Amino acid sequence: MAEGLAHKMGWQAFSAGTKPETKVNPFAVKVMEDIDIDISHHIPESVNKYLDDNFDIVATVCDNARESCPLFTGEFIHMIHYGFNDPAKAIGNHHKIITVYRQVRDEIGAWVEKLNKEYM
Repeated sequence: MAEGLAHKMGWQAFSAGTKPETKVNPFAVKVMEDIDIDISHHIPESVNKYLDDNFDIVATVCDNARESCPLFTGEFIHMIHYGFNDPAKAIGNHHKIITVYRQVRDEIGAWVEKLNKEYM
């Protein structure tokens, strides 16, 4: 979701995880479609793919990733962290889970807008 929101802001952005899934979570796809962002074609990737690359900003967005994220050997200007709840851990019926995904999407969106004002 963060990558899709960053792209909407005009950033060149890459999303990767320490334990990537085999496909993008369907709940994430749905809540992003709700705001006219298509992430259905995204492919989850390992953070290891990007460790030697250079970035303006390296951001971690969940506490478990911050704790287990390998060391970036590429160059970067800013390394920042903001811990969001992992919506993939949401439990309950469809409505409850989609509500959690929407909440996290909106929190990430506000954070990306703030970053855009501060760093871009």
